Amino acid sequence: MTTNTAPNSPQASPLAPEWLAVPEDLNVLQAPMWAAGVEKNDVGEVTIDGISVSDLKEQFGTPLFVMSESDFRSRARAFKDAFDDAFADICGGVDVYYAGKSFLCTAVAQWVAEEGLRLDTCSGGELAVAARAGIPGANLGLHGNNKSDAEINRALDMKVGRIVVDSLDELERVAKIASSRGEIAKVMLRLTPGVHAHTHEFIATAHEDQKFGLSMAEDSTEEAGLSAAEEAVAAATSYPSVELLGLHCHIGSQIFEADGFALAAEKLLGFQAAMQAKYSVILPELDLGGGYGIAYTPVDTPRPAAEIAQAMAAVVRSKCAELGIEAPRVSIEPGRAIVGSTTFTLYEVGTLKTVRVDVPGTEKGLENVTYPRRYVSVDGGMSDNARPVLYDADYSAILASRDSDAAPQLSRVVGKHCESGDIVVRDVYLPADVAAGDLLAVPGTGAYCWALSSNYNYLARPGVVAVRDGAARLIVRGETEEDLLNRDMGVANV
Repeated sequence: MTTNTAPNSPQASPLAPEWLAVPEDLNVLQAPMWAAGVEKNDVGEVTIDGISVSDLKEQFGTPLFVMSESDFRSRARAFKDAFDDAFADICGGVDVYYAGKSFLCTAVAQWVAEEGLRLDTCSGGELAVAARAGIPGANLGLHGNNKSDAEINRALDMKVGRIVVDSLDELERVAKIASSRGEIAKVMLRLTPGVHAHTHEFIATAHEDQKFGLSMAEDSTEEAGLSAAEEAVAAATSYPSVELLGLHCHIGSQIFEADGFALAAEKLLGFQAAMQAKYSVILPELDLGGGYGIAYTPVDTPRPAAEIAQAMAAVVRSKCAELGIEAPRVSIEPGRAIVGSTTFTLYEVGTLKTVRVDVPGTEKGLENVTYPRRYVSVDGGMSDNARPVLYDADYSAILASRDSDAAPQLSRVVGKHCESGDIVVRDVYLPADVAAGDLLAVPGTGAYCWALSSNYNYLARPGVVAVRDGAARLIVRGETEEDLLNRDMGVANV
């Protein structure tokens, strides 16, 4: 079959997804993907609080996570202020727990505390970070679907403010451990309200067929007529070593629409009222989780914290009035929405390669046409951002070390790992003159990138730099090859 080759053109490539438009200006930083304080200087170089990416590379190397401390603090404070204001007349404000799983180190834990937030953890290691950072146990929560006895004991040692129980089995173990210590464990029950969040299958967490939470569906236990959630309430109120604080749910992550949060709140408040009537139990707290989306690409439209807060408050206010119950103290758990956009990853470009991709004719009888797709390899990859391969997550990128007048070229930013799925940015228009040695910046990498990083192919994990008021400092040191080899016990160190 004869193959035609389409000419290079600034028009949209047929290989690009429908949502990806050709930028009018490849040199412009498109909000809201970037942190406040990220700009282009007079020579077209990306800067953060006045520090250029070339200076960051020279001082810290690449790949490198670059975080705006001021932007993190501002976003954390915005959630606290917005929710306190929205819920002031309902329950006196809101307890905001930063979801440490998104990104956690001792410096971040301290920022969280200084901005008036609490900290949500989900492992013994995250509890250890909180302890090292000096966070009071009363301001901590412990999550997890498979907490070990050691983690439960550590939580009790630290006198954490809440242990979020995920199953009937775990509730019994927490009660037994607390009883053996002569203590009372403060417990919340994580429920699955059956709300389908509009997000990726792997990060939707409120449907029935998954590992988290106690089902609210009837006949979800062997005891006929009872849901697992109701059985847990009955059991928790019978244990002298358990103080049942309330209910918790989390419907998923990277969610833009408010309807899922509203429906979950209505279901949990209805359940709370039913339990109060049936068991005469008052549940003073309600955690509505997190999962608020951020902008990874120009078409993402995240909601401001105040808009989220007002929408959720309206539902809680009206539902409590309808049920005739006193409103519980509400808490939320934003993670990505605070840290995600504060950070970009800085890479150096290495190998470039352009391939030709066949596109079938759109009408019968038309011949295939081939179009170019350029592969831009950088010095990181799936070891510092696993989200594209895990969730088909989309990101963007910009030429960060200079401006360019070259035409836009559809590109795929890939890493250096021995995997064909090692993709950092699946589809992005970059200048046609991008070359080895240029620096690329990928925004929106604060959440679940460093946290999910690995040493695949024995790559050392990158460092994390915090920038504030024109000064940059390491808050997580990048690994060295010596760090990796120090754990290898096969050959004695000499």
